[in-house]
Amino acid sequence: MSDQTTTGHRTASSKDSEPHLARSLSNRHIQLLAIGGAIGTGLFMGSGKTISVAGPSVIFVYMIIGFMLFFVMRAMGQLLLSNLNYKSFSDFAGDLLGPWAGFFTGWTYWFCWVVTGVADVIAIAGYANELWPGVPLWIPGLATIAILLLLNLPTVKAFGETEFWFALIKIVAIAALIIVGIVMISTGFKSDAGAASFTNLWSHGGFFPKEFMGFVAGFQIAVFAFVGIELVGTAAAETKNPEHNLPRAINAIPVRVMLFYVGALIILMSVIPWTEFKAGHSPFIAMFSLAGLGIAATVVNLVVLTSAMSSANSGIYSTSRMVFGLANDGDAPKLFGRLSSRKVPQNALFLSCVLLLGGVALLYAGKDIGAAFDMVTTVSAVCFMFVWSIILASYLVFRKRRPHLHEASTFKMPGGIVMVWVVFAFFGFLVWALTTQPDTLTALLVTPIWFAVLAVAYALVRKSPLHQARVAEWKAMAETETAAVVVGTSAR
Repeated sequence: MSDQTTTGHRTASSKDSEPHLARSLSNRHIQLLAIGGAIGTGLFMGSGKTISVAGPSVIFVYMIIGFMLFFVMRAMGQLLLSNLNYKSFSDFAGDLLGPWAGFFTGWTYWFCWVVTGVADVIAIAGYANELWPGVPLWIPGLATIAILLLLNLPTVKAFGETEFWFALIKIVAIAALIIVGIVMISTGFKSDAGAASFTNLWSHGGFFPKEFMGFVAGFQIAVFAFVGIELVGTAAAETKNPEHNLPRAINAIPVRVMLFYVGALIILMSVIPWTEFKAGHSPFIAMFSLAGLGIAATVVNLVVLTSAMSSANSGIYSTSRMVFGLANDGDAPKLFGRLSSRKVPQNALFLSCVLLLGGVALLYAGKDIGAAFDMVTTVSAVCFMFVWSIILASYLVFRKRRPHLHEASTFKMPGGIVMVWVVFAFFGFLVWALTTQPDTLTALLVTPIWFAVLAVAYALVRKSPLHQARVAEWKAMAETETAAVVVGTSAR
C-alpha cells in the first residue's frame, strides 16, 4: 500500500496537521455495531405491516435486499481499505468523484441520520408512555438526548460499549423468538389461528398471495429496515486494526440477514398464519403472548425502546463524525472540526443533540405528526439509497483510475463491475416501487428539494479558501495519477 500517501483524499503532510480520531473500537465493538446497524425497529414493529402487504413473499424481499446491499458494503470496504487516510465514505467519494461528491454525500448522510434520530426520539417518548402511562412526553425525550450525549462525550470506546449492549439486547430478543417458535412448531402448538406448522407458509394462498404488486409493496417498507447497514463505514477511522476487523464485520452481513430477518420471519409466519398480522402491531408481541408469556408486551416494548435508543445513538455518532470530516475539508464551519482532549468531536456532538431537540418540539406539534414523520423518514430512506449509489459510483471510478490498488487489494468486491450495475438496476426497481403508492410517491417527489438546497449551499461553500485549497490539492493528485498511468503505459 505504498501508494496510499500519494493517492488519498488529502496528502500525508496535510493529514499530519489535522486532528485525528482515535482508533479505539475493537473487533467486539465493530462486529456488534454492524449487527446493530443491520437490525432496526423496522423488524420489531414494522414487520407486521410488511407481512400484511406481502404475505410469505416478504422472506424473499429481505433476502434480495440483503443480498444486494452486501455488494454495496463490499465495495465500501475495498475502498476504505485502499487508503487508511479515508475517515468515511464521504472521503473516498470526494477523492474519486470530485469535491462536490464529498459535500453531497457527507451532508446527505448527515441529513438522513438527523431525520432518523428525531423520529427515534419521538418513538422513544411513545414507547415510554406505554410503559409508564401518563408521563409527560417531553421528559423521556429530553432524557434520551441527555443520556446519549453523556454516553458519547467521554470517548469513542464508550459509544462502542453502549452500542455493544444495545445490539446484544436485540440479538437475545430475536434468538428467544426463534427458540420459542421452534418449540411451538415441534410440539404442534394450537391456538385460535390454528396449529403452529411450517405449512402455514404456503397453505394460505401460497408464497405470493398478494401476487406481484403485493411482493413489490414489501420492498417499499422493507428497504427502510436496512438503513444504517453502512454504519461500519463511518466507524472505519476509529477501528482498531481495520484491515482485519472491517472485512470480518462486512462478510458476516449475509449470515445476519438470514438469521435475524429471514429466520425470525419464517418462525413468525409458521406459528401464526400471515393473514393474522396487522400494520402497527408487533409480531413479536403477538407470538410471545400466544405462547402464554403474559409479560411479552412489556418485554418487547423495552426491547423496541432500546432498539430506538440504539438507532438514535448511532445517529448521534455518525452525524458528529460526518460533520467533523466535512469541517476538516472546508465543507462545514471550522468549529466542528475540533476534537476534545479525549479525541471526540464534541462540538459536532452538541450540534447533533441540539437538532434532536426538534423531536421534542414535534411531540406537541399536533395529531398528524405520525403521518408527517412517515413521509419524512421515507425521504431519509431515499437519501440513504443516494449514499449507497455514490459508494458504487466511487468504486467504478476507483477501478478505472487506480487499477494497481485494485490488484493489490486483499478484500476485492466479488462480482466487480458487473455486480455494481446489477445493484444499480435493483435501485432503479426500488425507485419505481416507491412510485406505486401515494404516500411513498409524495416523499419521492419531495426529496429533490434537499438536493436543490445542497446545490445552493455548495455554490457558496466552494468559494471558501479552505475548500478551494482542497480542490487544488485534488486536481494536483489527479494530474499525478494521470502522469503515472501514462508513464506506466509507455513502459509497457
